[in-house]
Amino acid sequence: MDSILSQSIVLPLLLLLISSYASAHIPRLGVQRRASRNKPQQASTLDGLATFYYKQPLDHFNYQPQSYDTFDQRYVIDFKYWQGVNPNAPIVVFFGAEEDIDDDISFIDFPIRFASRYKAMLVYLEHRFYGKSVPFGSIEKAMKNASVRGYLNSAQALADYAEVLLHIKKMLASQTSPIIVIGGSYGGMLASWFRLKYPHIALGALASSAPILYFDNITPQDGYYSIVSKSFKETSQTCHETIRRSWAEVDRIANNKPEGLMILSKRFKTCEKLNGSDELKYYLDHVFTSAAQYNNPHEKPVRGICAAIDEAARKNSDVIEQVVAGVIAFMGERDCYDVFESGHPDNPIDPFTWQEYSEIVMPIGVSGKDKDSMFPTAPFDFNKFKKDCKALYGVSPNPHWITTFYGGQDLKLILHRFGSNIIFSNGLKDPYSSGGVLQNISESIVAIPADEDLQEEREDDPPWLISQRKAEMDIIDAWISKYYVDLLQSNQTLDAH
Repeated sequence: MDSILSQSIVLPLLLLLISSYASAHIPRLGVQRRASRNKPQQASTLDGLATFYYKQPLDHFNYQPQSYDTFDQRYVIDFKYWQGVNPNAPIVVFFGAEEDIDDDISFIDFPIRFASRYKAMLVYLEHRFYGKSVPFGSIEKAMKNASVRGYLNSAQALADYAEVLLHIKKMLASQTSPIIVIGGSYGGMLASWFRLKYPHIALGALASSAPILYFDNITPQDGYYSIVSKSFKETSQTCHETIRRSWAEVDRIANNKPEGLMILSKRFKTCEKLNGSDELKYYLDHVFTSAAQYNNPHEKPVRGICAAIDEAARKNSDVIEQVVAGVIAFMGERDCYDVFESGHPDNPIDPFTWQEYSEIVMPIGVSGKDKDSMFPTAPFDFNKFKKDCKALYGVSPNPHWITTFYGGQDLKLILHRFGSNIIFSNGLKDPYSSGGVLQNISESIVAIPADEDLQEEREDDPPWLISQRKAEMDIIDAWISKYYVDLLQSNQTLDAH
Protein backbone atom coordinates (compact mmCIF):
# COMPACT_ATOMS: atom_id res chain seq x y z
CA MET A 1 0.00 0.00 0.00
CA ASP A 2 1.34 3.46 -0.85
CA SER A 3 2.67 5.36 2.15
CA ILE A 4 0.48 8.33 1.30
CA LEU A 5 -3.24 7.81 1.73
CA SER A 6 -4.92 10.15 -0.68
CA GLN A 7 -8.20 11.80 0.22
CA SER A 8 -9.83 10.00 -2.69
CA ILE A 9 -9.05 6.72 -0.97
CA VAL A 10 -9.78 7.80 2.62
CA LEU A 11 -13.39 8.92 2.17
CA PRO A 12 -14.69 5.69 0.60
CA LEU A 13 -12.81 3.72 3.24
CA LEU A 14 -14.51 5.68 6.01
CA LEU A 15 -17.97 5.10 4.57
CA LEU A 16 -17.24 1.39 4.17
CA LEU A 17 -15.96 1.02 7.72
CA ILE A 18 -18.76 3.07 9.29
CA SER A 19 -21.37 0.92 7.56
CA SER A 20 -20.38 -2.01 9.75
CA TYR A 21 -18.77 -0.25 12.70
CA ALA A 22 -20.52 -2.24 15.40
CA SER A 23 -18.54 -5.43 14.96
CA ALA A 24 -15.23 -3.65 15.60
CA HIS A 25 -16.15 -0.44 17.40
CA ILE A 26 -13.83 0.15 20.35
CA PRO A 27 -14.99 2.94 22.72
CA ARG A 28 -12.40 5.66 23.08
CA LEU A 29 -10.10 5.71 26.08
CA GLY A 30 -9.42 9.01 27.81
CA VAL A 31 -9.80 10.62 31.21
CA GLN A 32 -12.25 13.24 29.95
CA ARG A 33 -14.91 13.79 27.35
CA ARG A 34 -12.76 14.63 24.95
CA ALA A 35 17.17 24.12 20.39
CA SER A 36 19.82 21.93 21.71
CA ARG A 37 18.83 18.41 22.56
CA ASN A 38 20.48 18.73 25.97
CA LYS A 39 19.11 22.12 26.89
CA PRO A 40 15.49 22.95 27.71
CA GLN A 41 13.98 25.65 25.53
CA GLN A 42 11.42 27.70 27.37
CA ALA A 43 8.70 28.78 24.97
CA SER A 44 6.14 30.35 27.25
CA THR A 45 5.06 30.78 30.85
CA LEU A 46 1.36 31.00 31.59
CA ASP A 47 -0.35 30.97 34.97
CA GLY A 48 2.77 29.68 36.68
CA LEU A 49 3.30 26.93 34.12
CA ALA A 50 6.52 26.85 32.12
CA THR A 51 6.50 25.16 28.71
CA PHE A 52 9.63 23.45 27.38
CA TYR A 53 10.56 21.37 24.35
CA TYR A 54 12.99 18.48 24.22
CA LYS A 55 14.62 17.12 21.07
CA GLN A 56 13.52 13.49 20.96
CA PRO A 57 14.87 10.91 18.53
CA LEU A 58 12.22 9.47 16.29
CA ASP A 59 13.41 5.97 17.16
CA HIS A 60 15.00 4.93 20.46
CA PHE A 61 15.66 1.31 19.58
CA ASN A 62 17.47 1.19 16.24
CA TYR A 63 20.55 2.71 14.67
CA GLN A 64 19.41 3.35 11.14
CA PRO A 65 19.75 6.86 9.62
CA GLN A 66 16.07 7.75 10.11
CA SER A 67 16.29 6.72 13.76
CA TYR A 68 18.33 9.85 14.41
CA ASP A 69 15.68 12.20 13.07
CA THR A 70 14.25 14.28 15.88
CA PHE A 71 11.04 16.05 16.83
CA ASP A 72 10.18 18.53 19.56
CA GLN A 73 8.42 16.92 22.49
CA ARG A 74 6.53 19.32 24.70
CA TYR A 75 6.49 19.15 28.46
CA VAL A 76 5.06 21.59 30.96
CA ILE A 77 6.31 22.20 34.50
CA ASP A 78 4.38 23.68 37.41
CA PHE A 79 6.91 25.09 39.89
CA LYS A 80 4.28 26.50 42.27
CA TYR A 81 4.83 24.01 45.10
CA TRP A 82 8.43 23.02 44.40
CA GLN A 83 11.00 23.46 47.20
CA GLY A 84 13.82 23.94 44.72
CA VAL A 85 16.87 21.75 44.15
CA ASN A 86 16.50 19.51 47.14
CA PRO A 87 16.90 15.72 47.39
CA ASN A 88 13.84 15.73 49.64
CA ALA A 89 11.64 17.32 46.97
CA PRO A 90 9.93 14.65 44.86
CA ILE A 91 8.91 15.04 41.23
CA VAL A 92 5.30 14.27 40.36
CA VAL A 93 4.80 13.41 36.68
CA PHE A 94 1.53 13.23 34.79
CA PHE A 95 1.73 11.09 31.68
CA GLY A 96 -0.04 12.57 28.71
CA ALA A 97 -1.90 10.09 26.56
CA GLU A 98 -3.99 10.25 23.39
CA GLU A 99 -4.67 14.00 23.46
CA ASP A 100 -3.20 17.47 23.66
CA ILE A 101 -1.56 17.94 27.07
CA ASP A 102 -3.33 21.30 27.39
CA ASP A 103 -6.60 19.42 27.78
CA ASP A 104 -5.22 17.44 30.72
CA ILE A 105 -3.71 20.48 32.42
CA SER A 106 -6.99 22.36 32.31
CA PHE A 107 -9.13 19.40 33.36
CA ILE A 108 -7.16 17.10 35.66
CA ASP A 109 -6.46 18.47 39.13
CA PHE A 110 -5.45 15.38 41.11
CA PRO A 111 -1.70 15.65 40.25
CA ILE A 112 -1.80 19.10 41.86
CA ARG A 113 -2.89 17.54 45.16
CA PHE A 114 0.23 15.39 45.15
CA ALA A 115 2.51 18.30 44.21
CA SER A 116 1.06 20.40 47.02
CA ARG A 117 1.39 17.62 49.58
CA TYR A 118 5.00 16.76 48.77
CA LYS A 119 6.24 20.26 47.81
CA ALA A 120 7.07 18.70 44.50
CA MET A 121 7.83 19.81 41.00
CA LEU A 122 4.87 18.87 38.82
CA VAL A 123 5.65 17.79 35.27
CA TYR A 124 3.17 17.15 32.45
CA LEU A 125 4.58 15.10 29.56
CA GLU A 126 2.93 15.16 26.14
CA HIS A 127 2.72 11.89 24.20
CA ARG A 128 4.46 11.72 20.82
CA PHE A 129 2.19 12.41 17.82
CA TYR A 130 -0.30 14.40 19.98
CA GLY A 131 -0.75 18.09 20.66
CA LYS A 132 2.40 19.97 19.72
CA SER A 133 4.68 16.91 19.95
CA VAL A 134 4.27 15.84 16.34
CA PRO A 135 7.09 14.79 13.97
CA PHE A 136 7.40 17.20 11.04
CA GLY A 137 4.96 19.54 12.83
CA SER A 138 1.97 18.11 10.98
CA ILE A 139 -0.12 15.17 12.18
CA GLU A 140 -1.54 14.70 8.71
CA LYS A 141 1.93 14.51 7.18
CA ALA A 142 3.18 12.19 9.92
CA MET A 143 0.21 9.81 9.81
CA LYS A 144 0.12 9.56 6.02
CA ASN A 145 3.76 8.48 5.96
CA ALA A 146 3.92 4.74 6.57
CA SER A 147 7.62 4.87 7.46
CA VAL A 148 6.93 7.48 10.16
CA ARG A 149 3.65 6.44 11.80
CA GLY A 150 5.25 3.12 12.75
CA TYR A 151 7.19 5.07 15.38
CA LEU A 152 3.93 5.83 17.16
CA ASN A 153 3.69 3.14 19.79
CA SER A 154 3.72 2.80 23.57
CA ALA A 155 7.31 1.57 23.85
CA GLN A 156 8.66 4.61 21.99
CA ALA A 157 6.45 6.88 24.13
CA LEU A 158 7.78 5.38 27.36
CA ALA A 159 11.35 5.80 26.13
CA ASP A 160 10.52 9.45 25.38
CA TYR A 161 9.31 9.89 28.94
CA ALA A 162 12.42 8.22 30.34
CA GLU A 163 14.73 10.55 28.41
CA VAL A 164 12.86 13.69 29.39
CA LEU A 165 12.70 12.77 33.09
CA LEU A 166 16.42 12.01 33.30
CA HIS A 167 17.04 15.30 31.50
CA ILE A 168 14.86 17.23 33.95
CA LYS A 169 16.60 15.70 36.96
CA LYS A 170 19.99 16.60 35.50
CA MET A 171 19.10 20.17 34.55
CA LEU A 172 16.57 21.29 37.14
CA ALA A 173 16.39 18.96 40.13
CA SER A 174 18.36 16.61 42.32
CA GLN A 175 19.58 13.29 40.98
CA THR A 176 18.14 11.61 44.07
CA SER A 177 14.69 13.20 43.90
CA PRO A 178 12.16 10.37 43.72
CA ILE A 179 9.72 10.36 40.82
CA ILE A 180 6.07 9.35 41.08
CA VAL A 181 4.32 8.86 37.74
CA ILE A 182 0.57 9.24 37.35
CA GLY A 183 -1.81 8.59 34.49
CA GLY A 184 -5.43 7.90 33.70
CA SER A 185 -6.93 5.46 31.20
CA TYR A 186 -4.32 4.88 28.44
CA GLY A 187 -2.04 7.19 30.44
CA GLY A 188 -2.65 4.93 33.44
CA MET A 189 -1.55 1.92 31.43
CA LEU A 190 1.58 3.83 30.46
CA ALA A 191 2.26 4.73 34.11
CA SER A 192 2.06 1.10 35.26
CA TRP A 193 4.13 -0.13 32.34
CA PHE A 194 6.73 2.60 32.96
CA ARG A 195 7.19 1.47 36.55
CA LEU A 196 7.75 -2.09 35.31
CA LYS A 197 10.12 -1.13 32.47
CA TYR A 198 11.94 1.81 34.13
CA PRO A 199 12.04 1.10 37.89
CA HIS A 200 15.36 2.96 38.10
CA ILE A 201 13.57 6.16 37.10
CA ALA A 202 10.12 5.94 38.70
CA LEU A 203 9.80 5.11 42.39
CA GLY A 204 6.14 4.31 41.94
CA ALA A 205 3.08 4.70 39.76
CA LEU A 206 -0.57 5.59 40.22
CA ALA A 207 -2.48 3.99 37.37
CA SER A 208 -6.05 5.22 37.36
CA SER A 209 -8.73 3.56 35.25
CA ALA A 210 -6.06 1.55 33.43
CA PRO A 211 -7.52 -1.45 31.53
CA ILE A 212 -4.24 -3.33 31.21
CA LEU A 213 -6.12 -6.66 31.17
CA TYR A 214 -8.36 -5.86 28.20
CA PHE A 215 -5.93 -7.57 25.83
CA ASP A 216 -5.46 -11.01 24.35
CA ASN A 217 -8.87 -12.23 25.59
CA ILE A 218 -7.90 -11.97 29.27
CA THR A 219 -11.12 -10.01 29.83
CA PRO A 220 -14.39 -11.21 28.22
CA GLN A 221 -15.29 -9.00 25.29
CA ASP A 222 -18.66 -8.12 26.88
CA GLY A 223 -17.05 -6.52 29.93
CA TYR A 224 -17.23 -2.91 28.79
CA TYR A 225 -20.77 -2.89 27.43
CA SER A 226 -22.07 -5.00 30.31
CA ILE A 227 -21.07 -2.30 32.80
CA VAL A 228 -22.67 0.39 30.65
CA SER A 229 -25.91 -1.59 30.53
CA LYS A 230 -25.75 -2.26 34.27
CA SER A 231 -25.34 1.46 35.03
CA PHE A 232 -28.44 2.31 33.04
CA LYS A 233 -30.50 -0.58 34.41
CA GLU A 234 -29.64 0.27 38.01
CA THR A 235 -30.65 3.86 37.31
CA SER A 236 -33.97 3.03 35.60
CA GLN A 237 -35.19 -0.26 34.22
CA THR A 238 -37.68 1.51 31.95
CA CYS A 239 -34.92 3.70 30.54
CA HIS A 240 -32.75 0.63 29.97
CA GLU A 241 -35.61 -1.12 28.17
CA THR A 242 -36.35 1.92 26.00
CA ILE A 243 -32.74 2.08 24.83
CA ARG A 244 -32.70 -1.67 24.23
CA ARG A 245 -35.76 -1.41 21.96
CA SER A 246 -34.57 1.72 20.17
CA TRP A 247 -31.95 0.05 17.96
CA ALA A 248 -34.50 -2.06 16.11
CA GLU A 249 -36.80 0.95 15.78
CA VAL A 250 -33.98 2.99 14.21
CA ASP A 251 -33.40 0.20 11.69
CA ARG A 252 -37.14 -0.15 10.99
CA ILE A 253 -37.51 3.52 10.15
CA ALA A 254 -34.25 3.61 8.15
CA ASN A 255 -35.45 0.69 6.03
CA ASN A 256 -38.58 2.62 5.10
CA LYS A 257 -37.05 3.90 1.86
CA PRO A 258 -36.57 6.39 0.43
CA GLU A 259 -37.65 8.75 3.20
CA GLY A 260 -36.62 6.71 6.28
CA LEU A 261 -33.16 8.21 6.75
CA MET A 262 -34.56 11.70 6.18
CA ILE A 263 -37.10 11.08 8.94
CA LEU A 264 -34.38 10.00 11.35
CA SER A 265 -32.19 12.97 10.37
CA LYS A 266 -35.05 15.36 11.16
CA ARG A 267 -36.10 13.72 14.40
CA PHE A 268 -32.53 13.60 15.76
CA LYS A 269 -31.69 17.02 14.22
CA THR A 270 -28.49 15.71 12.67
CA CYS A 271 -26.29 18.38 11.11
CA GLU A 272 -25.93 16.35 7.93
CA LYS A 273 -28.33 13.93 6.31
CA LEU A 274 -27.68 10.39 7.48
CA ASN A 275 -26.15 8.05 4.92
CA GLY A 276 -27.21 4.99 6.88
CA SER A 277 -28.69 3.93 10.20
CA ASP A 278 -25.25 2.80 11.40
CA GLU A 279 -24.11 6.43 11.51
CA LEU A 280 -26.90 7.22 13.95
CA LYS A 281 -26.31 4.07 15.98
CA TYR A 282 -22.61 4.93 16.18
CA TYR A 283 -23.60 8.31 17.64
CA LEU A 284 -26.07 6.85 20.13
CA ASP A 285 -23.48 4.28 21.19
CA HIS A 286 -21.09 7.17 21.84
CA VAL A 287 -23.69 9.08 23.89
CA PHE A 288 -24.61 6.16 26.13
CA THR A 289 -21.09 4.81 26.64
CA SER A 290 -19.67 8.28 27.32
CA ALA A 291 -22.36 8.95 29.91
CA ALA A 292 -21.42 5.72 31.72
CA GLN A 293 -17.67 6.12 31.30
CA TYR A 294 -17.67 9.68 32.68
CA ASN A 295 -20.56 9.22 35.11
CA ASN A 296 -19.10 11.35 37.89
CA PRO A 297 -20.95 11.66 41.21
CA HIS A 298 -21.72 15.36 40.76
CA GLU A 299 -23.13 15.59 37.24
CA LYS A 300 -24.60 12.05 37.09
CA PRO A 301 -25.10 12.03 33.29
CA VAL A 302 -26.64 8.53 33.24
CA ARG A 303 -29.30 9.69 35.66
CA GLY A 304 -29.87 12.77 33.51
CA ILE A 305 -30.38 10.73 30.35
CA CYS A 306 -32.76 8.30 32.04
CA ALA A 307 -34.74 11.06 33.72
CA ALA A 308 -35.32 12.66 30.30
CA ILE A 309 -36.22 9.34 28.65
CA ASP A 310 -38.65 8.39 31.42
CA GLU A 311 -40.25 11.85 31.41
CA ALA A 312 -40.84 11.59 27.68
CA ALA A 313 -42.38 8.14 28.20
CA ARG A 314 -44.82 9.58 30.72
CA LYS A 315 -45.94 11.98 27.99
CA ASN A 316 -46.69 8.97 25.76
CA SER A 317 -43.89 9.84 23.34
CA ASP A 318 -42.72 7.07 21.04
CA VAL A 319 -39.41 5.27 21.50
CA ILE A 320 -37.52 7.56 19.12
CA GLU A 321 -38.76 10.71 20.85
CA GLN A 322 -37.75 9.26 24.21
CA VAL A 323 -34.22 8.57 22.99
CA VAL A 324 -34.03 12.04 21.42
CA ALA A 325 -34.90 13.48 24.85
CA GLY A 326 -32.05 11.48 26.37
CA VAL A 327 -29.58 12.74 23.77
CA ILE A 328 -30.61 16.34 24.43
CA ALA A 329 -30.25 15.83 28.19
CA PHE A 330 -26.67 14.67 27.69
CA MET A 331 -25.52 16.87 24.81
CA GLY A 332 -27.59 19.95 25.60
CA GLU A 333 -29.98 21.90 23.41
CA ARG A 334 -28.44 22.56 19.99
CA ASP A 335 -29.49 23.68 16.56
CA CYS A 336 -28.20 20.36 15.24
CA TYR A 337 -26.20 17.34 16.37
CA ASP A 338 -23.05 16.15 14.64
CA VAL A 339 -23.06 12.36 14.66
CA PHE A 340 -19.29 12.42 14.20
CA GLU A 341 -18.61 14.96 16.94
CA SER A 342 -16.31 12.51 18.69
CA GLY A 343 -14.48 11.91 15.41
CA HIS A 344 -15.04 9.64 12.47
CA PRO A 345 -14.61 5.99 13.35
CA ASP A 346 -11.49 4.54 11.81
CA ASN A 347 -10.08 7.88 10.69
CA PRO A 348 -6.58 7.01 9.38
CA ILE A 349 -5.28 10.49 10.26
CA ASP A 350 -6.26 10.08 13.93
CA PRO A 351 -3.13 8.84 15.75
CA PHE A 352 -5.06 6.75 18.26
CA THR A 353 -6.88 4.94 15.47
CA TRP A 354 -3.43 3.77 14.35
CA GLN A 355 -2.55 2.74 17.90
CA GLU A 356 -5.78 0.78 18.28
CA TYR A 357 -5.22 -1.02 15.00
CA SER A 358 -1.54 -1.75 15.53
CA GLU A 359 -0.92 -2.66 19.19
CA ILE A 360 -3.71 -1.37 21.50
CA VAL A 361 -6.01 -4.11 20.25
CA MET A 362 -8.84 -4.41 22.75
CA PRO A 363 -11.36 -7.10 21.78
CA ILE A 364 -14.47 -5.22 22.95
CA GLY A 365 -17.84 -6.27 21.66
CA VAL A 366 -21.38 -7.42 22.45
CA SER A 367 -21.44 -11.18 22.09
CA GLY A 368 -25.13 -11.62 22.86
CA LYS A 369 -24.38 -13.73 25.96
CA ASP A 370 -25.26 -10.92 28.38
CA LYS A 371 -29.05 -11.06 28.51
CA ASP A 372 -29.17 -7.72 30.35
CA SER A 373 -27.36 -5.87 27.58
CA MET A 374 -29.20 -2.88 26.16
CA PHE A 375 -27.00 -2.97 23.04
CA PRO A 376 -27.57 -4.96 19.86
CA THR A 377 -25.42 -8.04 19.37
CA ALA A 378 -22.15 -7.03 17.72
CA PRO A 379 -19.33 -9.42 18.64
CA PHE A 380 -15.73 -8.45 18.17
CA ASP A 381 -14.62 -9.99 14.89
CA PHE A 382 -10.84 -10.08 14.65
CA ASN A 383 -10.87 -11.14 11.00
CA LYS A 384 -12.89 -8.06 10.08
CA PHE A 385 -10.73 -5.94 12.37
CA LYS A 386 -7.64 -7.21 10.57
CA LYS A 387 -9.22 -6.55 7.19
CA ASP A 388 -10.12 -2.99 8.19
CA CYS A 389 -6.57 -2.41 9.44
CA LYS A 390 -5.15 -3.63 6.14
CA ALA A 391 -7.54 -1.35 4.26
CA LEU A 392 -6.55 1.70 6.31
CA TYR A 393 -2.84 1.18 6.79
CA GLY A 394 -1.66 -1.74 4.70
CA VAL A 395 -0.48 -3.70 7.75
CA SER A 396 -1.95 -6.29 10.10
CA PRO A 397 -2.56 -5.68 13.83
CA ASN A 398 -0.56 -7.50 16.47
CA PRO A 399 -3.14 -8.47 19.11
CA HIS A 400 -0.59 -10.31 21.28
CA TRP A 401 2.15 -7.69 21.45
CA ILE A 402 0.95 -5.83 24.56
CA THR A 403 0.88 -8.98 26.68
CA THR A 404 4.18 -10.14 25.14
CA PHE A 405 5.99 -6.89 25.91
CA TYR A 406 4.35 -5.84 29.19
CA GLY A 407 2.72 -9.01 30.48
CA GLY A 408 -0.89 -9.58 31.40
CA GLN A 409 -1.50 -13.30 31.37
CA ASP A 410 -1.22 -14.71 34.93
CA LEU A 411 -0.57 -11.17 36.13
CA LYS A 412 -0.78 -11.88 39.85
CA LEU A 413 1.46 -14.94 39.64
CA ILE A 414 4.12 -12.99 37.75
CA LEU A 415 4.03 -9.48 39.20
CA HIS A 416 4.10 -10.41 42.87
CA ARG A 417 7.52 -11.95 42.23
CA PHE A 418 9.25 -8.84 40.93
CA GLY A 419 6.94 -5.82 40.62
CA SER A 420 6.33 -3.19 43.28
CA ASN A 421 4.94 0.26 44.02
CA ILE A 422 1.94 0.43 41.70
CA ILE A 423 -1.54 1.59 42.65
CA PHE A 424 -4.35 0.50 40.36
CA SER A 425 -7.26 2.82 41.07
CA ASN A 426 -10.56 2.02 39.38
CA GLY A 427 -14.05 3.42 39.50
CA LEU A 428 -16.24 0.35 39.28
CA LYS A 429 -18.88 2.20 37.26
CA ASP A 430 -16.27 3.00 34.62
CA PRO A 431 -16.86 0.41 31.87
CA TYR A 432 -13.12 0.06 31.36
CA SER A 433 -12.76 -1.15 34.95
CA SER A 434 -13.79 -4.55 33.56
CA GLY A 435 -10.25 -4.75 32.16
CA GLY A 436 -8.57 -3.25 35.22
CA VAL A 437 -6.71 -4.73 38.18
CA LEU A 438 -9.34 -4.94 40.92
CA GLN A 439 -7.53 -7.07 43.52
CA ASN A 440 -4.23 -6.63 45.32
CA ILE A 441 -1.33 -8.42 43.66
CA SER A 442 1.17 -7.96 46.49
CA GLU A 443 1.76 -5.72 49.49
CA SER A 444 2.99 -2.93 47.24
CA ILE A 445 1.00 -3.56 44.06
CA VAL A 446 -2.45 -2.69 45.28
CA ALA A 447 -5.91 -2.16 43.88
CA ILE A 448 -8.21 0.59 45.13
CA PRO A 449 -11.65 0.03 43.64
CA ALA A 450 -14.33 2.65 44.30
CA ASP A 451 -17.58 3.86 42.82
CA GLU A 452 -15.81 6.43 40.66
CA ASP A 453 -12.33 7.80 40.05
CA LEU A 454 -10.33 10.73 38.73
CA GLN A 455 -12.83 13.34 39.87
CA GLU A 456 -12.15 17.01 40.34
CA GLU A 457 -11.87 17.84 44.03
CA ARG A 458 -14.92 19.66 45.41
CA GLU A 459 -16.21 20.62 48.82
CA ASP A 460 -19.26 18.38 48.39
CA ASP A 461 -17.27 15.28 47.45
CA PRO A 462 -18.87 12.09 48.84
CA PRO A 463 -17.08 10.34 51.75
CA TRP A 464 -16.02 7.35 49.63
CA LEU A 465 -14.16 9.61 47.20
CA ILE A 466 -12.38 11.43 50.02
CA SER A 467 -11.45 8.07 51.53
CA GLN A 468 -10.12 6.80 48.20
CA ARG A 469 -7.85 9.82 47.78
CA LYS A 470 -6.54 9.45 51.33
CA ALA A 471 -5.74 5.79 50.72
CA GLU A 472 -3.72 6.70 47.62
CA MET A 473 -1.85 9.43 49.50
CA ASP A 474 -1.05 7.13 52.44
CA ILE A 475 0.41 4.47 50.14
CA ILE A 476 2.59 6.96 48.28
CA ASP A 477 3.65 8.49 51.61
CA ALA A 478 4.96 5.07 52.60
CA TRP A 479 6.84 4.65 49.31
CA ILE A 480 8.57 8.01 49.67
CA SER A 481 9.36 7.53 53.37
CA LYS A 482 10.93 4.14 52.72
CA TYR A 483 12.90 5.57 49.79
CA TYR A 484 14.43 8.26 51.99
CA VAL A 485 15.39 5.68 54.62
CA ASP A 486 17.04 3.57 51.92
CA LEU A 487 18.77 6.66 50.50
CA LEU A 488 20.14 7.60 53.91
CA GLN A 489 21.44 4.09 54.52
CA SER A 490 23.03 4.03 51.07
CA ASN A 491 24.79 7.35 51.70
CA GLN A 492 26.03 6.18 55.09
CA THR A 493 27.43 3.04 53.51
CA LEU A 494 29.25 5.10 50.89
CA ASP A 495 30.62 7.44 53.56
CA ALA A 496 31.87 4.46 55.56
CA HIS A 497 33.94 3.36 52.60
